[in-house]
Amino acid sequence: MDERGALALLDAELEAVGDDAAVIDGLVVTTDMLHDRTDFPEGTTRYTAGWRSVAASLSDVAAMGAEATAAVAAYAAPAFDRTELLAFVRGASDVCEAVDAEYVGGDLDEHQEFTVATTAIGRTGADGDGADPVPVPRSGARPGDRVCVTGTLGRSAAALELFERATDADADADAGDSSAAELRDRANDLFRFEPRVAAGRALAPHATAMMDSSDGLARSLHQLSEASDCGFAIDGGRVPIDDAVRDVADDEAAALELATTFGEDFELVATVPEDELAAVREAADVPVTEIGTVLEGEDGITLDGEPLADEGYTHG
Repeated sequence: MDERGALALLDAELEAVGDDAAVIDGLVVTTDMLHDRTDFPEGTTRYTAGWRSVAASLSDVAAMGAEATAAVAAYAAPAFDRTELLAFVRGASDVCEAVDAEYVGGDLDEHQEFTVATTAIGRTGADGDGADPVPVPRSGARPGDRVCVTGTLGRSAAALELFERATDADADADAGDSSAAELRDRANDLFRFEPRVAAGRALAPHATAMMDSSDGLARSLHQLSEASDCGFAIDGGRVPIDDAVRDVADDEAAALELATTFGEDFELVATVPEDELAAVREAADVPVTEIGTVLEGEDGITLDGEPLADEGYTHG
């Protein structure tokens, strides 16, 4: 059973699952676990690991349209190295600071593999009263709404390719002008994404459904489709592909595939009524790109008129 099978099992067992985070009386709570073997390519610094681990949970808070308030992490490693531990905590603290939240500690444990478990906490309106908008679920998309994404897609795919090139450069004395160190620096920079908390807050009063793209755009659309009982028509020419992807992809078709199916981008995918798009773009701190339209469920999910497969990142 992979992660999706396990989630389906738990969905039948637990009532309050299915969105990016749980909401209890306006308190938003989410947790994630990352492992050295599957989540941190060779060359990932501990600073980047701290930033990315906590950012993954903060992204879930953003996907609910909530304000991020705090995060904690459980850090497990074969041994506690002073430099690595401090770098991790500084990365975690810096990403919290970037979204006006606070890193408030966590737990330590010895483990044979470097492993991190993070929890982020946020705050949103509980019932529509007051200044804070209510949390945005995955289940409210309506035919005619427009499909939007924040920022650009494919950064993590480009980062992984650069990490791999750096490893190859280590073994090749004639690697050329781009040294392994330079490649790793660029890869780490791409790996340190900023959670779209502010954009989520801007989208929240307008979005009918929302989630983050941690599993990739294609899989996110399938998850939104299942939750909202709808279909989507996506225009591939509108998908905002990060420039770094084009630098590593063989051609435009390969770049689009990486941007839609690789995952681990942590941008927001939202559905918004057409007449509210202008207000969203004015309020958001990053570009919000319209890439398609919500359809009836029986119309399925298409990219440029062709069926879009349910492909993306899966744990396990």
